[in-house]
Amino acid sequence: MKASFSQTVPLSLCCMLCHCADPPPPSPINIPDVTKSDPWFADEAEERGVHFLWKSGATGKHHMPEIMGGGIAMIDIDGDDDLDLYFVQGGSMFSTGEEQNANQLFINNQGEFHNATSTSGVGDMGYGMGVSTGDYDNDGDPDLYVTNFGTDTLLQNDGNGNFTDVTASAGFTDESWTTGAVFFDYDKDGDLDLFVTRYLIWDQSKEFDCGVLFFGEHDYCSPNVYKSPLPDILYNNNGDGTFTDISMDSGISSATGFGLGIGIDDFNGDGFEDIFVANDMSEHHLWINLGNGRFINEANIRGCAIDGTGSTKAGMGTEIFDADFDGDPDILVVNMENQSDSFFLNDGDGYFIDATGSTGLVGLSRLKTRFGVLHEDFNNDGNSDLYVANGRISRSFAPIVDDVYAEENMLFSGDKNGIMSRLTQRGGTELGQIHTSRGAATGDIDGDGKLDIVVVNRDAPAYLLHNITQNTRKVELDVKNKDGSPAIGAIVKFKLDGRQERHRVRSSRSYFSSMSPVIHVGLGKHTKITDIEIKWLSGNVTTIPSFEQGTYIIEEPTE
Repeated sequence: MKASFSQTVPLSLCCMLCHCADPPPPSPINIPDVTKSDPWFADEAEERGVHFLWKSGATGKHHMPEIMGGGIAMIDIDGDDDLDLYFVQGGSMFSTGEEQNANQLFINNQGEFHNATSTSGVGDMGYGMGVSTGDYDNDGDPDLYVTNFGTDTLLQNDGNGNFTDVTASAGFTDESWTTGAVFFDYDKDGDLDLFVTRYLIWDQSKEFDCGVLFFGEHDYCSPNVYKSPLPDILYNNNGDGTFTDISMDSGISSATGFGLGIGIDDFNGDGFEDIFVANDMSEHHLWINLGNGRFINEANIRGCAIDGTGSTKAGMGTEIFDADFDGDPDILVVNMENQSDSFFLNDGDGYFIDATGSTGLVGLSRLKTRFGVLHEDFNNDGNSDLYVANGRISRSFAPIVDDVYAEENMLFSGDKNGIMSRLTQRGGTELGQIHTSRGAATGDIDGDGKLDIVVVNRDAPAYLLHNITQNTRKVELDVKNKDGSPAIGAIVKFKLDGRQERHRVRSSRSYFSSMSPVIHVGLGKHTKITDIEIKWLSGNVTTIPSFEQGTYIIEEPTE
């Protein structure tokens, strides 16, 4: 199992919903590729038994929810130390409850997968958007929370890969359109609470005829057309298997937006976890945790509500990482074609500046529409790279395949200074893959020491991108709390080649997706990481001199 290693630089890439009558895009900026780059990945979904495509249910009427899903969880479901795959399915928003909408579970056996949906109880039949994983009942195994267009679903894991739908008994009754979700412990009481983003109020009667003026054809609308953004939801874990909606009492319901990507971290360094929400074509939210059960949205005064030009953008996927190695979390939000991404650099006190221009990637980020985004060291050279899953939300003026929303995904190689270079193998594979991609997750499916990638595609087969780079030198840190569950929210710091790294133990990230909370560190030519410090959510601190190549389980002391 591997997963979350962040290292370098503000990246760049693009996402969400534009106005239907926007003019044709300008000619792409010519960005140099890395020369003579070999493929880093091979799509092995077919031979490894992963057969899944996210069904939009599109019939040509361009109903808004059809263009948004779907997410994936890449997590050890059955406790055998390898990563299984849980795909959220769409189907048809007008026929939920039918088999065509069922989510799918693929169990991993040494890198080969079989579909275990029918025997595991995970086949929720809502019109799915995303999935969050977390051990909400502290029994040592990951549970699943599925966001839907309609009532969400909580699936309780028995530890053997079998699940029970406990949605009703847990107290989840909201029927609105939810999108992203993250388990985290906002009140530091030892159990995982839940934050859920919501998009807008929609039903078939509210759809508009958003034709592209240049084609005279119907297309998907901007969210601003509907004028019905929603507040997000915060659920408190009561510790007895039930949750309580505390959105009003906590202050979370005091602001609305078209909520999509979520980033959780202690942005102002006060020991409590805060919430960043990437809103689509509306101001972002930064909910500062006051430590008394209440939150206040300080995105405007802290500099991350809008970009440096004063514009709102089509925020979609997010990644949180320490780009400048100064020990605090920075924020990347990916946006849509013709918009640069937004990279918010933390000054150390939780105040941000839009530093996108300093990355040198402003032009590059305008090329495509980005959804899934993964900031990891894929070739284990000690520097983080970037994989982005692309797909339009308005039809192409010059489609290169039959799917007018399809785009090529992109892979960027990072160096020690955080400079990103686009590989000649654009999606990291030898043969170009062009679909409408959405969720993306990463982890090591076959235990070979390298991070693989799974990508969900709209109305097309998912990718399982097996990592075929050669370097297997890495350190993995499996950080667990006192209950033996992933220590979500723990902050891990260490040095690699004299450079300070900072990582938060996390699961939900990218776009509507979840992955293993194990921290993956590529060593490059180095032999070890040093000066490891783990600050647990309780405030306790564990220090370890060094770790050489290998996988390590670190448990929070009981006293």
